[in-house]
Amino acid sequence: MLAIVVLFLGSAGLCAQTPEDLNQGKKLYQGHCSPCHGQTGTGGRGPNLAQPRLKHGSSEEAIADVIKNGIAGTEMPGAWQLSEREVNLVAAFVRSLGRVEKVDLPGDAGAGRRTFEGSGCGQCHIVNGEGAAMGPELTEIGVRRNAEYLREAMVRPGAAVPEGYLYVEITTVAGRRVSGQRVNEDSFTIQIQDASGRYHSFRKAEIKDLRKLAGRSSMPSYQGKLSEAELGNLIAYLASLRGEP
Repeated sequence: MLAIVVLFLGSAGLCAQTPEDLNQGKKLYQGHCSPCHGQTGTGGRGPNLAQPRLKHGSSEEAIADVIKNGIAGTEMPGAWQLSEREVNLVAAFVRSLGRVEKVDLPGDAGAGRRTFEGSGCGQCHIVNGEGAAMGPELTEIGVRRNAEYLREAMVRPGAAVPEGYLYVEITTVAGRRVSGQRVNEDSFTIQIQDASGRYHSFRKAEIKDLRKLAGRSSMPSYQGKLSEAELGNLIAYLASLRGEP
């Protein structure tokens, strides 16, 4: 088992120089990493690697250290069986898992930005430090999600709920009903954020009914609310958000 937890780098450093390098990295990944992280890096026993920013490894040196020596206190072992070149190849392949290539889309990204701002999307999403954090940050959404996913998220939000987001409905013993996005939960309490952005905390002893609704989103559908042209423009704008200045 080889688990790799790295931070997505820029164009320099541990990157495959040729398609053959990337293919070799893929083969090494499949042989050593996929039992924990899955064939496509989306996780399993180990964390999801198919995202542009991961928890560990703030530099090329740190990434090499994580791969070679593992992470103390976790199930991440050191890759003693890999050569330095093989470590670099695997790191480059892992990096490629979390990056959607930039493609030309038919919409107008500038008009899409105006639709984004006019539709109140910033009330739930942060872009480049502006907005609210009720929903996922979108500063790098174009790196992480392709156009098909972005359209699905806007017209059928429940079918594209991001990992870690869970919609819940609570009815207390006193008859109070509150629904929204789960923020935190432990054995004794649960905290949620409702559609207005307000936070609520409950002791589980005071809850009569707690419904966890997988596949449901607090985000509204824009099917019928935006024209096809507006949707296309909005998708083009979101796809252009790649964390670049």
